Amino acid sequence: MRLAQRMSRLGTETAFEVLARAKALEAQGREIIHLEIGEPDFDTPAHIKAAAVRALEEGYTHYTPAAGIPALRETIADYIRRTRGIPVGRENIVVVPGGKPIMFFTILALVEEGDEVIYPNPGFPIYESMIHFVGGHPVPLRLRMENEFRVDVEELAQLITPRTRMLILNSPANPTGGVLTREDLAAIAELCLKHDLVVLSDEIYSRILYEGEHLSIASFPGMRERTIILDGFSKTYAMTGWRLGYGVMPEPLAEAVTRLMINSNSCTAAFTQMAGIAALTGPQDDVDRMVAAFRERREVMVEGLNRIPGFRCLKPRGAFYAFPNIEGTGMSSRELASYLLEEAGVAVLSGTAFGEYGEGFLRLSFANSVENIRKALERVEKAVRRLPVRAAAS
Repeated sequence: MRLAQRMSRLGTETAFEVLARAKALEAQGREIIHLEIGEPDFDTPAHIKAAAVRALEEGYTHYTPAAGIPALRETIADYIRRTRGIPVGRENIVVVPGGKPIMFFTILALVEEGDEVIYPNPGFPIYESMIHFVGGHPVPLRLRMENEFRVDVEELAQLITPRTRMLILNSPANPTGGVLTREDLAAIAELCLKHDLVVLSDEIYSRILYEGEHLSIASFPGMRERTIILDGFSKTYAMTGWRLGYGVMPEPLAEAVTRLMINSNSCTAAFTQMAGIAALTGPQDDVDRMVAAFRERREVMVEGLNRIPGFRCLKPRGAFYAFPNIEGTGMSSRELASYLLEEAGVAVLSGTAFGEYGEGFLRLSFANSVENIRKALERVEKAVRRLPVRAAAS
């Protein structure tokens, strides 16, 4: 069967490919420690699961409005008003099955063929994939270790052209754990207003923050009208398999995204939406405990990585990933990731899974137990010390 040419422009997520390789090794009897997948290893809080069961029993098994159940949209609007300090209503909210549809639908709705979209690199690979898919031109904005993986505003300004339509931000960031400061966001907002740019602000890790409070660019003067906030339940509430996310956007765009929902998914599952209400309005103790556990694991992970020859790692300020520089090993990112899987039984991702500027780095998720993280670090250190002297010393 002949595929449409546009399919050649569609990328993928390497994490799932590495997971498949790791599972194949496990099927052969190998013990693999999984540090490749960006998924909390905690169970969904009990009161959220109970709400879903109750919803099923009460008949929430049918179609819902394409933009989401009004009660959930109002609950999300209230949450956004409290956490971002911006005046929004349920007419600004579209509920979708997961976070990715907000990337897909907003880029599809706003980016014309040939338009330029600036996106973080290293960054979540679906940004670049979707820009390519709709015929846009992806423009990578390099995030540098020496700048704590924050946006260099001067460099951003140099990338903007008359064809620039959209800027994608991700803070806290995957894969780097970098977090934009208030000063960063203020300067970026000024550029967006000057050049009439739309911002897709991926804030899916907004609650997994280790220092300070989360800031959204939507809260800066003039930015609410030109910002799409992407958020959801997968990371904060360990609900990755529930597929429940949402976008916050100006009403005309919300209407367009709703039409895209009608033409694709019809709606998001009813009972999961009721669980979403319980997540936002119920106790947050489980979230606090999860973030506290991630903070402890972060310390173990970063300290251990910095003991490994050829590794240098900053302490991530958010999300649950470490992104060490591994240039001192003398191996490429892909070579080292493959070596660690085969020789050490530790599944990690090459930095190049997140773009060309990820070369020289690995991503390791610390969404695993302290015991497994310590074991993985021991294995990695032993494997790296077995590398040829010429490589480890280069």
